[in-house]
Amino acid sequence: MTTFDDMLIEITPQVLLKAYSCGIFPMAESAEDHALYWIDPEERGILPLDQVHVPKSLAKTIRRQPFDIRVDGSFTAVIDGCAASRPGRRSTWINQRIRDLYQQLFKLGHCHTIEAWQDGKLVGGLYGVHLGGAFFGESMFSTARDASKVALVYLVARLKHGGFRLLDTQFVTDHLKQFGTVEVDRKNFHRLLEEALELRSDFLRLPADASPETVLQLVNQTSNTGC
Repeated sequence: MTTFDDMLIEITPQVLLKAYSCGIFPMAESAEDHALYWIDPEERGILPLDQVHVPKSLAKTIRRQPFDIRVDGSFTAVIDGCAASRPGRRSTWINQRIRDLYQQLFKLGHCHTIEAWQDGKLVGGLYGVHLGGAFFGESMFSTARDASKVALVYLVARLKHGGFRLLDTQFVTDHLKQFGTVEVDRKNFHRLLEEALELRSDFLRLPADASPETVLQLVNQTSNTGC
């Protein structure tokens, strides 16, 4: 891995977007570590948008509408939630440089959040980067049962309705496997990314008040363009 500090360039949002277009994303060792590292895994996690599986129990939860789902409401609150320590995880890779860079991307419209609110409190959500027809999922969190899962389903519906081709999850976790996340090798990922970057997509095309049934119908639609 190469650190940003090893490279004689100023790290700006534009530099970061260029890195994403090359299939590279940044991480830090910990919140206390100022250095950032370029990551380009040999095996990359993706969630094929035309093959997403929503467990029946989760679909029932979505129909009950236990959460108020918001889009781009509070980036700071979402990244705070993603960075917070919780049982089973004391540290985080989200340091101050990560916060600052993605806050700038958010202001430029290249970073988005899906948020799950309950009784006026943010209880789960995710954020990621939008470039062309690709969405790069960065992190998610949940302090209420199924909150991050519901946010992910709403994300998939939004991506499909907005004309996206690729949902990059970076890695494969047990949490993501249940939705159909798979691994592809670096060569195939770069091919999929190149195809996705040629597209123009609209993250905000789906109305913010889309009904649960609309969301589930979109997620369950299949096409020849998902990957």
